[in-house]
Amino acid sequence: MTALLDLEGIRMDVAGRPILTLDRLVLEAGQHGLVLGPSGSGKTTLLNCLTAYIATDERVITCEDAAELQLQQPHVVRLETRPPNLEGQGQITMRDLVKNCLRMRPERIIVGEVRGPEAFDLLQAMNTGHDGSMGTLHANSPREALSRMESMITMGGYSLPSKTIRDMIVGSLDIIVQAERMRDGSRRITRITEVMGLEGEVIVTQDLLVFEISGEDANGKIIGRHRGTGVGRPRFWDKAKYFNLEKKLAEALDEAERG
Repeated sequence: MTALLDLEGIRMDVAGRPILTLDRLVLEAGQHGLVLGPSGSGKTTLLNCLTAYIATDERVITCEDAAELQLQQPHVVRLETRPPNLEGQGQITMRDLVKNCLRMRPERIIVGEVRGPEAFDLLQAMNTGHDGSMGTLHANSPREALSRMESMITMGGYSLPSKTIRDMIVGSLDIIVQAERMRDGSRRITRITEVMGLEGEVIVTQDLLVFEISGEDANGKIIGRHRGTGVGRPRFWDKAKYFNLEKKLAEALDEAERG
């Protein structure tokens, strides 16, 4: 079965129900997530679709360079960056937005695109009780995304040891959803990866779902399915249990593994 998530004419092809169920459970269980992918892969479109699973009674604050997210919840505050004027005054950076939105009593913080030192402030926000915060990031794989976050924090002038930065990433980030533009032009979720922890100074991850290509049809469209990796209990099992979602999570993982 293939579902189509459509926003502003950009389609995100989702092969199978387990991927939709797992995405929804990740959001409902308050997991902190990153949506990653190269340019044109549909990251913002996917983030827009995922925010539909946020409860209507939650207060959400978005931080963007240009207002692209289209959240339908009633309690949404939209913040945008601002360039300096001709005198070089009045600039509002993404980091300013992320730092100041913490004073606005958010329940979730959504950053349109993480591309600089604001990565540090977002991780701090994720680590201080703002469950279910999300952002997008340009990267080609979960491993590259984690490395980029570490580099962005370092370039922000923080003289922290690499081990400390990785501890912060592991303690803040839970799930990475990878989007990709395939060679046939379709956009797909190709991987859902969980951040597990540190072994020594290496961040350990595990894939929950991956997209497997099985061929193409007569029109050259890629055919494939999302396959579960056989993970018995993901790291956020206890958090899902807290929200009474463990049964649905187990069913989604079992269905994905069966294919």
